[in-house]
Amino acid sequence: MNALLANLDWSEIGLACLETLSMLGAALGFTVALGLPLGVLLFLTGQRQLLANAPAYRAMSAVVNVLRSLPFIILLIVLIPLTTLVVGTSLGVRGTIPPLVVGCTPFFARLVETALREVDRGVVEATQAMGGSTWQIIRHTLLPEARTGLIAAVTVTAIVLVDYTAMAGVIGGGGLGDLAIRFGYQRFQTDVMVVTVLLLILLVQALQMSGDRLVRHFTRR
Repeated sequence: MNALLANLDWSEIGLACLETLSMLGAALGFTVALGLPLGVLLFLTGQRQLLANAPAYRAMSAVVNVLRSLPFIILLIVLIPLTTLVVGTSLGVRGTIPPLVVGCTPFFARLVETALREVDRGVVEATQAMGGSTWQIIRHTLLPEARTGLIAAVTVTAIVLVDYTAMAGVIGGGGLGDLAIRFGYQRFQTDVMVVTVLLLILLVQALQMSGDRLVRHFTRR
């Protein structure tokens, strides 16, 4: 066994795991903070909604579609000047978070819009008939009624972010992806590649299981 894992430095693998979790946590927090209001706006300005506004919806939708259509590896490279300007570097954990947020926020916003569209329109109209303001409808009706869909959206987005953090290793983004590329691929250390891939799979499985459990917990019986 020791011969098979001869190239492994467990302290370095542990550090890479912490870097991946740091990138995931920070990027997911910013993505939810930005994507949730954007998704709500997309929903509200859509056809036959509370703030229906076709030009505004088309403009936001176009921006979201453009950002979603860009392959993340290209987005990483395109955003290097902006990332350097904002955080002072394009490398490591800190340099990876801005492109992660830019890449996943439009994706999460679309999931939020979809979750809100599944809310029973009658419930919204009932709240509106009782004199509820737009903010009250959002806070007390739309978001609570779409809670399970939003939890599922966060889960899917977190898993996508894990994929993106691994991809960020191509430009020295740190984490397990960077370890796999520098040692597993460039130095042909198969054991390092296998272990990093297994750790990423375990992380994705943990996220999916946690999300599924939360969805089941909050689903109305």
